[in-house]
Amino acid sequence: MTRIDSIRKLLAASPDDTFLLYSLGMELMTAGRAVEAAEAFERVLRIDPDYLAAYGQLGRALEAAGDRDAAVERYRAGLAVAQRQGDHHAADRFRLWLAAAGGGA
Repeated sequence: MTRIDSIRKLLAASPDDTFLLYSLGMELMTAGRAVEAAEAFERVLRIDPDYLAAYGQLGRALEAAGDRDAAVERYRAGLAVAQRQGDHHAADRFRLWLAAAGGGA
C-alpha cells in the first residue's frame, strides 16, 4: 500500500480532516500528480480558508499543472491571508512566488 493509498484510507473515515487532505496533496505532488494535488489543496481551502500553507502548495501545484494564471490568483489570496494573520515571513514568500510567476509582488 502506498502512502497515497494509506492517506485515502484515513480520509474515508475523516473526509474533512484538513491535515490529511494537505498530506494527500503533498504526496500527490511528490508523485508528479499535480492536478490531483491541486484538487486536494482546494478541498483544504474549502474547509478552512485560513489554512495558509495550502495556498502556497496549491499555487505550486497549479503552476506544475500549467495553469499559471490560477496559481497567481492563489498566491494573491495567500498573500492576503498572510497579511491578515500578521505572518510577515509567509507574506514575503507569497510575494516571491508572485514575482516568479509573473504576477507582480
